[in-house]
Amino acid sequence: MSKERIGFIGAGNMACALLRGWLRAGTVTKEQVRISDVERARREACASAHGVLAANSNAELCAWASVLVLAVKPQSMAAVLRECAPVLQPGTLVISVAAGVRTATIADALPAGTRVVRTMPNTPALVGAGATALCPGPGATEADLELSRALFDAVGRSVVVDEAHMDAVTGLSGSGPAYVMLVIEALADGGVNAGLSRETAQLLATQTVLGSAQLLLESGDHPAQWKDRVMSPAGTTAAGIAALEAGSLRATLARAVQHASQRARELGAR
Repeated sequence: MSKERIGFIGAGNMACALLRGWLRAGTVTKEQVRISDVERARREACASAHGVLAANSNAELCAWASVLVLAVKPQSMAAVLRECAPVLQPGTLVISVAAGVRTATIADALPAGTRVVRTMPNTPALVGAGATALCPGPGATEADLELSRALFDAVGRSVVVDEAHMDAVTGLSGSGPAYVMLVIEALADGGVNAGLSRETAQLLATQTVLGSAQLLLESGDHPAQWKDRVMSPAGTTAAGIAALEAGSLRATLARAVQHASQRARELGAR
């Protein structure tokens, strides 16, 4: 990894989260990274915050990078690829984090033989707890996939999926942190309504979500097993679960994933 020159096109939340996570994990050094963005103020702010260089243009970055991370909105991808195609260096590995944009779309717009790996990370990468799905595009090698996984495993956990499942990943783990934040906020609101201070309620809600997730990751059990272990007959948890089921929490969360996945497909079709 030490010999790679990693260029970010896009200096938004995801790019900065990944950059901070990789630097924090020691996966890359500041000297290995440069960043570009169509908005000068944004690229300079991100570069300054992380101690890396800002490129003057996407073309300049493409001419320098050996690994190019496309961290742009799906709607901007076509324009970015047109700018990159004439100057992309032979042998550059292109890693996309854009929702909905297929590997073939990217590869077809770049010089023949360009290797593409599509990914869908999420913002907890910022604290080393990200979830990322990856799929190799046409021409991508095992070494390309291994390098990509090394980057994303440095900021959490990664899985390899078929590209046909990437929109579902976007709807689940890509958008999922926002769903979980809403759940934490709602749990804390409930605690406040029951008499706790806001600070105490938010801490307890946040730690409860964190600890419950850690239980599942370490045990490998089905969530229902831990739910049943907590829920005694006619007890407090049973009363709470009954309220959640009455409010269709389970179905609502499932619909959120489905709607977000459909939106990812729509963005990719543009």
